[in-house]
Amino acid sequence: MTKLKILVVAGDGIGPEVTGEAVRILRSVAELGGYDFQISEALIGGVAIKQQGTPLPAATLSAALESDAVLLGAVGGNEFNSLTPDKRPEAGLLQLRQALGGFANLRPAFAFPALSSNSPLRPEVIEGADILFVRELLGGLYFGEPRQWDRASNSAWNTMRYTRDEVVRVARVAFELASMRRKKLTSVDKANVLEVSQLWRATVTELAPQYPGVTLEHQYVDACAMHLMNTPRNFDVVLTENLFGDILSDESAVITGSLGMLPSATIGGKVNLYEPVHGSAPDIAGKGIANPLGAILTAAMLLRHSGNLEQEAQAIETAVRKVLEQGHRTADLVRAGETPLSTQEMGKLVHQSVNEIIDRHQAMHAV
Repeated sequence: MTKLKILVVAGDGIGPEVTGEAVRILRSVAELGGYDFQISEALIGGVAIKQQGTPLPAATLSAALESDAVLLGAVGGNEFNSLTPDKRPEAGLLQLRQALGGFANLRPAFAFPALSSNSPLRPEVIEGADILFVRELLGGLYFGEPRQWDRASNSAWNTMRYTRDEVVRVARVAFELASMRRKKLTSVDKANVLEVSQLWRATVTELAPQYPGVTLEHQYVDACAMHLMNTPRNFDVVLTENLFGDILSDESAVITGSLGMLPSATIGGKVNLYEPVHGSAPDIAGKGIANPLGAILTAAMLLRHSGNLEQEAQAIETAVRKVLEQGHRTADLVRAGETPLSTQEMGKLVHQSVNEIIDRHQAMHAV
């Protein structure tokens, strides 16, 4: 029997709302499949600051390190902007990422036919697009030293730094994932300007012969940003460093039609961390209108990468497609003349569809 110890850190803003729908589906999957999912909750981000004075309480970190997977909602809020960076909600997330040790952030971007009218790109451009970004998450400008804002001299600096070993470990993840998909890997850098990118390109190129079934290409980040919008179908797995990956994966949200649709997983460390790509959206928090599909698809990634439950992960992804094909939309997805569903209404429809798909699979196997 599959056992999973899952820590849920719902966080701030719409985090609790969308995470609640994902957890409801995870519990149903466990019940239908006879799995043992031990799901607990802890504080992180702004809510943790308010209740315990720190964005990452020691109890949360301890519980996370003792789990098989961590499911995050979102962190952040305008009310915390006056705090120093190390005291803000986002600092808790960065600390958690570092402690868990996940260095490869997986961000899918895919075109749902039912949402083709939601994208600012033409339907014929995005049709069939299915991209997986592999973003290095623990290096580069976000963590490099030295870093400082020197107010006295009105200057500031950050350091982009990578070691060969850091590039090797994330590149291996990307090559292996590409070998299980359409066998193409695009490595993105700025090797015509940055020495760090020259190291990156040389290292990825050096690894390529170990994966003879995967076609490797290199692109500069500015060219890649353009090609993602012009010819997204030409991409399969995209590998890049921290800053470039952050920007490009968010840009790719236009393929799907809403940032609220995109899941992510951070793997490679002690415990995998799963979170939808969207933020805490404090302007709509508590209104029951947030899109839970990104969080629900994140739960599918959790089942795939931490539970090795591929069939159940696919059931969730199929259920999301089915509900969208039936014309159901949340507020961020509605077009003229359409009536939006609430967060819970959308979650309930996906939940019902997941149950039907799993029941059908079980009935087929019973025969």
